[in-house]
Amino acid sequence: MLYKKGKHIIASLQTTNEALLLNYSNCKNCINEIIKNFGLVNLGEVYHNFNPKGFTAVVCLSESHISIHTWPEHNLVNLDIYLSNYLRDNTDAVEQIFNALVTFFDANIVNQQTLLR
Repeated sequence: MLYKKGKHIIASLQTTNEALLLNYSNCKNCINEIIKNFGLVNLGEVYHNFNPKGFTAVVCLSESHISIHTWPEHNLVNLDIYLSNYLRDNTDAVEQIFNALVTFFDANIVNQQTLLR
């Protein structure tokens, strides 16, 4: 089998919808729906709410990972999404997942880097 590079998106988003940045409950539901819709395999996850506000989420997938860190005091969301192409081509899925998260957070893209690795 020939190795095909996977897509990795690292981005910072800004939103005025601070309520979405305060705790992970709604985001966890969104991530679970994304995993189901794209047929991904969740191997483990850590969600943590910070005091007084903000959260981090890391989901380890058999295909790789999705991680999110929020900074409500700056209206900022940092995303890291990577899916390998080992068993199937996930290139379009990474873009669609990224767009779904931008939409979920009702956000604008501050910066975005896309790597093939």
